Amino acid sequence: MRDAWLLATGTLTAVRVPPPSRVDRPVAGLAMVLAPVAVLPLAVVAAILALLGDRFGLAPLATAYVVLLALALGTRAFHWDGLADTADGLTASYSPERSLEVMRTGPVGPAGVVAVVLVAGLQAAALASVIRHEHGWVAVGLLVCASRACLAIACVSGVPAARADGLGATHIGSVPDVGALLSLALTIVLVALAGFVLGSVWPLLVGLALMLAAVVALVFRCVRRLGGITGDVLGAAVEVSFAVLVLAAATS
Repeated sequence: MRDAWLLATGTLTAVRVPPPSRVDRPVAGLAMVLAPVAVLPLAVVAAILALLGDRFGLAPLATAYVVLLALALGTRAFHWDGLADTADGLTASYSPERSLEVMRTGPVGPAGVVAVVLVAGLQAAALASVIRHEHGWVAVGLLVCASRACLAIACVSGVPAARADGLGATHIGSVPDVGALLSLALTIVLVALAGFVLGSVWPLLVGLALMLAAVVALVFRCVRRLGGITGDVLGAAVEVSFAVLVLAAATS
């Protein structure tokens, strides 16, 4: 458990922690299950910034971008890099080998730029709406945690890795079914709490269903197109998941 916690925190956040003493597939799988809890420091920072922006009269959209900036810094822009690389790889060529090479070494291309701009814009616009709620800052923090449940879903047993090396290779396919279900159960609770705070639970539950559908669709597409998924795909899943959840929250 300690190694999994350190692996999840050290990988998914910029929080400085000691290196885990052991990194293997069981530890990596548990780390992905713990992801929603491991990012709690980021969630707290996001919630505080949303609260301060509201209290000091900062425009909601400006506050939203400050929150996104803090999340990017708090993850070393790790997930945004994955989103850009995934978009570039899926549009680079019909050859899986060429696509994987682009994802590994290529600079950000037009598809990657468009993906980052559009997803960041959707997140900011939706966050601005959520922040306008009296207790929207609480929902922001809850949704940051909830969005990371996509990692256990994407890394569930049976999902193949597109290559044997890379940061994601140890994690992909390492989460047992029961672990994915536990992570999903925790996420349902987090999403329901966010909906309660915003005054309507059902839009968030629908958003969770849409998030799961988006993650499954992304994984399925990458498996068919690349032969499996990579760490970049996991990063893309995080940003897409957060966008879907905050969009749902904006309708509450």
